Amino acid sequence: MKHLNIAIITALLSLTRASAAIDKPPAQAAVEPMGMNKRAEELKNLRWGMFICWSFSTFSGKEWTPGVESVDFFKATEVDTDQWARTAKEAGMGYILFLTKHHDGFCLWDTKTTDRKVTKAPLGQDVLAELKKACDKYGIKLALYFSEGEWAWPNKPDGKRFRSDGGYNPEMKKAQLKELLTQYGPIEYIWFDHAVGDGGLSHEETAAFCKALQPNCFVGFNHGDQAGADIRLGERGRPGPLEDHKAAGPYMHDAPGGSYRLAEFTYPIQPPHKGGALWFYSLPEHDNLCLPAEKIYQDYLGAVKYGNIFSLDVGPDYRGRLRDIDVKTLQRVGRMIRGEEKPTGGSSGMGK
Repeated sequence: MKHLNIAIITALLSLTRASAAIDKPPAQAAVEPMGMNKRAEELKNLRWGMFICWSFSTFSGKEWTPGVESVDFFKATEVDTDQWARTAKEAGMGYILFLTKHHDGFCLWDTKTTDRKVTKAPLGQDVLAELKKACDKYGIKLALYFSEGEWAWPNKPDGKRFRSDGGYNPEMKKAQLKELLTQYGPIEYIWFDHAVGDGGLSHEETAAFCKALQPNCFVGFNHGDQAGADIRLGERGRPGPLEDHKAAGPYMHDAPGGSYRLAEFTYPIQPPHKGGALWFYSLPEHDNLCLPAEKIYQDYLGAVKYGNIFSLDVGPDYRGRLRDIDVKTLQRVGRMIRGEEKPTGGSSGMGK
């Protein structure tokens, strides 16, 4: 009888363990990034893309537009994201790099962190969501520009981690990045603008936070501390090998490159001129100012030669459309890339 009782107890314990095993949810597989060298090659194969800057500065005619309180300053009532993505496709581009928020804090997506956003402006649309749909339609990848700090954020007392004209709000920064990296699909890379500071979250912390949400999203900072950066950004840069930091332009030539796996460079499609902006839509009187297709094509060839990616900046106008001259120029570059048209005249030097 004693042995029988032991057998019964043992059987009951086995059933209990089996039942617990059935009720226990399966372990979640850890999200591991693919090999970073492979990921870098994928990005290199995108070759070049369209950098789109559309925000308050579109309507001010100035590069920076501080002091704006009302979102009504963003006067657009229409936007043509389909035209943006279609033109990128026609140009042979692999991605669109979209400005989600400039230093003024105006968000071009339907954020829950603030009412300072495009869905509260006259347009009333989530532009990033519309762009995502258009990119998917034309097979274009998506990358994001994000200003780390904002003018309106309160300054950190010690003032050591960012410029004095920037603001400190690390929780807001993380909340906004979480929205961008969890609600709009895979993001190829984030182009962080450090012009008004890091927002109170160091670059190393920023990169780690982004990687925790999307391990395969590359991270870059246009200047400042490069800890955690795996893409070297080149504002006003040119084609060049990864070890040539001067190719990254005037803001990054002294930056360390130990963790870089890829180099990007960018500049505006408009040539330098007096009055109006360069990175954003300038002014109607500058509607015919545009770099020659030949110069852009030569820099595209340079990007391919050195394994860079080349982000050509364009600024949609008041109606949210690319200028006619930009569309025609990009279409010409696309024909050159496909061998349908030969370059004639224009600039023959890469990055000049």
